[in-house]
Amino acid sequence: MRLVFMGTPRFAVPAFEKLLNSKHQVAAVVTAPDKPRGRGRVLSPTPIKEAALKANLPILQPANLKSTEFLKDLGEFEPDLNVVVAFRILPESVFALPRLGSINLHASLLPAYRGAAPINWAIINGETVTGLTTFLLQKEVDTGDIIMRREVTIRPEDDFGSVHDKMALIGADLLLESIDALESGRAMLIPQDRTQVSSAPKITPETRKIKWGRPAKEICNLIRGLSPHPGAYSVLDGRKLIILKGAIMENNRQAEPGTITIADDKSGLAVACGDGALHILQLKPEGKKVMGSAEFVRGYHVEAGKKFAG
Repeated sequence: MRLVFMGTPRFAVPAFEKLLNSKHQVAAVVTAPDKPRGRGRVLSPTPIKEAALKANLPILQPANLKSTEFLKDLGEFEPDLNVVVAFRILPESVFALPRLGSINLHASLLPAYRGAAPINWAIINGETVTGLTTFLLQKEVDTGDIIMRREVTIRPEDDFGSVHDKMALIGADLLLESIDALESGRAMLIPQDRTQVSSAPKITPETRKIKWGRPAKEICNLIRGLSPHPGAYSVLDGRKLIILKGAIMENNRQAEPGTITIADDKSGLAVACGDGALHILQLKPEGKKVMGSAEFVRGYHVEAGKKFAG
């Protein structure tokens, strides 16, 4: 089949490369416009654009997906199917254009965790199993009929980064299997069960802020679900600290939530929570390098009794 691939971030790259090496023809790529990145604010291509340039494929980067010019350009590729992985919400004029419509790879077991941040929220909510779903796009976001699903285990040591990378690879295989099934007519489309819907909204600065009055387990899951990026954070002595790794502490003395109960240059930091305590293992002061909390104690002269904001 002739495919147009639509995606932007690193998560989409394994799926794109899998399709390039398949029997199908990727006729063109649609991705987000280049954006300034890094300290120098240098205009940089998306990960999918970089991969498409290596493959010498035509690339479209529309600012407006509803523009007449973009629709005309897209139609000239005469795709049988649009393949969407981690891209923007498509208008009907785009997703209905190909002969078979548009297939999307979503990083959850739909209808659970519909929305922009399914991997993050699954970990934040303490799930031990998540997964991937392929489905045909409809007008309402993440609601289309399911083609295939595949479960993925979330291990206690996993964080967003490790689950993201694992799911990107598994998703690439699932996507190709689903496209093959559509082409052959073997795909068994299953409507989503509306009684099982849950949401995975965009991660905001408020989401990322650690609320120390919550149980240590919930805080630990928040840290896992946002590490290594964008990172859960708290403020100590006016300094923003991104907490990247933590563990629940046993037998820690009780104190007001947010209070540092241990500040040791060998074992690092422990902070009282609403229920239990959190042993901070790894953190990153804003604008500085990632470090262990013991190194932070040595370098910043942190003492027990100080209190994090929130």
